[in-house]
Amino acid sequence: MPSETKSEPPTAAQLTLAGMWLGIRRVSVLMPGVIIFAVAFGAAASAKGLSLFEAVLMSALVYAGVSQLVAMELWRPEWSWGAIVALAFVTATVNARTVLQGASLQPWFSRYPWFVNAFQLSFFTDANWLVGTRYHNEGGRDLGAVLGAGLALWVVWVVMTIPGHLLGALIADPRKYGIDLVMPIFFAAMIVPLWRGKRGALPWIIAGIVALVTVRLVDGYAFIIVGALSGAVAGAFLDDPA
Repeated sequence: MPSETKSEPPTAAQLTLAGMWLGIRRVSVLMPGVIIFAVAFGAAASAKGLSLFEAVLMSALVYAGVSQLVAMELWRPEWSWGAIVALAFVTATVNARTVLQGASLQPWFSRYPWFVNAFQLSFFTDANWLVGTRYHNEGGRDLGAVLGAGLALWVVWVVMTIPGHLLGALIADPRKYGIDLVMPIFFAAMIVPLWRGKRGALPWIIAGIVALVTVRLVDGYAFIIVGALSGAVAGAFLDDPA
């Protein structure tokens, strides 16, 4: 007799307040780092001559921590079209990692209407990607976990830009105090639970090595794209067969 295979019934697309609250709780471990990072941006924006309103507006609309600090490094009192294009290209390069992050969760996100994804992806960051990835790997399917984490981070990021701007030049250079290392350290700590053994670590190692080589050979932020793509390609070839 032919063997019968049972297929799992598709899980209904969920987006609940309980899921959002879960996302807020899970992302709370990152809040100290986000607060320091936001204060650092506000101080850098003040040092570059941005008003409090302009700094808060950038945090609210751009909402991209690393890119905002990179923008402050490249900020100038007078702008040309060439300088604007260069700044846009650099910040797009820094943010290109979110393309791969979103693609990794696309099978989950695709179950929801486009307008729901358009809204929740407006608050999509490294932190709630990690929260969402861990939650999804544990069997969770409530999109509220991703949205709740993203909204909580957005509120904290915008609000804490204000005291940073008021502090001004006290911590205008985050690298002087090692503040630029806060988010990478928290990010690494959050990745640890995703450990799947030595084979699963190979794409991470390859991505890291390629990024380090690239940063030595190429100026700018190309190492982010090159490293991420190298890790993704390596993962595709090294992933266990289904």
